[in-house]
Amino acid sequence: MENHSFHLFRNSLVALVVGLLFALGLGIAGMTQPEKVIGFLDVADTWDPSLLFVMVGAVGFHFVTYRLIRKRSSPFFSPVWHVPTKRDLTPTLVIGSFIFGIGWGIAGYCPGPAITALASFEVQPVIFILGLLLGMVSYKILDRKYQLKK
Repeated sequence: MENHSFHLFRNSLVALVVGLLFALGLGIAGMTQPEKVIGFLDVADTWDPSLLFVMVGAVGFHFVTYRLIRKRSSPFFSPVWHVPTKRDLTPTLVIGSFIFGIGWGIAGYCPGPAITALASFEVQPVIFILGLLLGMVSYKILDRKYQLKK
């Protein structure tokens, strides 16, 4: 049991450090400001390429490090790899992605940056997070009733 508690503590500590790094990067890059995201999506008028640089940095770093780390027999903090095996496009994936994209385009917030933006003590991210939670609860209710996952 002691070994399990240590692994849980270590994994929680790693999650905390990675979360702090993520939030710090979002803040420095300005991605907690909805105007940045909306400016990126506005390619016809006042396009702001900031989000593109954030994405290129993330994809580039992942592209290099993932290939190096996958050569190991297991990840650093888990005895087994947790790699998705499903690659099929389902109606719920397509519809959910479309709805997510609409919300992202209207609000200018993605869930991660919105949570980070809570540190601004402004009301807009709070309202967004409440809407996000309401949407998640609504999905759970609809899924129980109509079995959307099938």
